[in-house]
Amino acid sequence: MNIILLGAPFSGKGTLARNMVNEYNLVQISTGDLFRENIKNQTEIGLEAKSYIDKGNLVPDDVTIKMLSDRIAQDDCQNGFILDGFPRSIEQAVALSKIANIDIVILLDVPYSTIEQRVEGRRVCTGCGEIYNTMTYSKTECEKCGSALYQRDDDKLETVRHRLEVYDQITAPLIDFYADILLKVQGADSPLDTFEQVKTLIESRKN
Repeated sequence: MNIILLGAPFSGKGTLARNMVNEYNLVQISTGDLFRENIKNQTEIGLEAKSYIDKGNLVPDDVTIKMLSDRIAQDDCQNGFILDGFPRSIEQAVALSKIANIDIVILLDVPYSTIEQRVEGRRVCTGCGEIYNTMTYSKTECEKCGSALYQRDDDKLETVRHRLEVYDQITAPLIDFYADILLKVQGADSPLDTFEQVKTLIESRKN
């Protein structure tokens, strides 16, 4: 079972992917992680990607697809995989269709107002990296290590809104592109509730 998780930035794709990995024995694949791993190991494709990143340029789609193709050919992906954060455009989806069959696309539907509220309230510990949210945690120090909490620059409202605009323009058209295999879930609830929706939809798809 090969799955794509689709949704706006901060909609909860990473959390959902981790739950699905455990439930269905799938491999979670993030292109960001692939870049870092290949660059760290100084693979040929990793060094090529690094040459673009070091210049502040986007890594071309053909380089990303080659890296992804190598990853999904590995033995641990034979039972299936979850793509988190890829494809981000119609062009990438077309390229992906040439190297893998996708069975299900899960769209995490979260109102942008909820996303803004979630992200604007997120705080990160300067010491251990633990993440909190002001909606549920009012202290300014980490409960675990006592270090100060801070707000990351990419969690500020203007940055979040810009990323949502980019998603609308470039990635949201994938909803229509994958219409035949798309399963839509409400992602504004708790991660557990969202995961339960996904399990129900996947089981109904099997039947």
